[in-house]
Amino acid sequence: MNKPMPSVRRKATNISLDSGLLEEARAFQINISRACERGLADQIAEAREQQWRADNADALASSNRHVEDQGVPLAGFRRF
Repeated sequence: MNKPMPSVRRKATNISLDSGLLEEARAFQINISRACERGLADQIAEAREQQWRADNADALASSNRHVEDQGVPLAGFRRF
């Protein structure tokens, strides 16, 4: 799942990492900044998904109730 990182402006920052992980990453010549970016991007995507689910929980529940009560729209036209 290696996606190229888009060309963006970067900002220097200080972070604290597990020293064992840092040592091992350096041994494998892993780009620490890029690895942190990927991890942070994954966490942000997960948080956005959770936020979307929370924001839309009522609408999703309403839609599910409608399908339970009325059935799947156009179900009579299904061929499976």
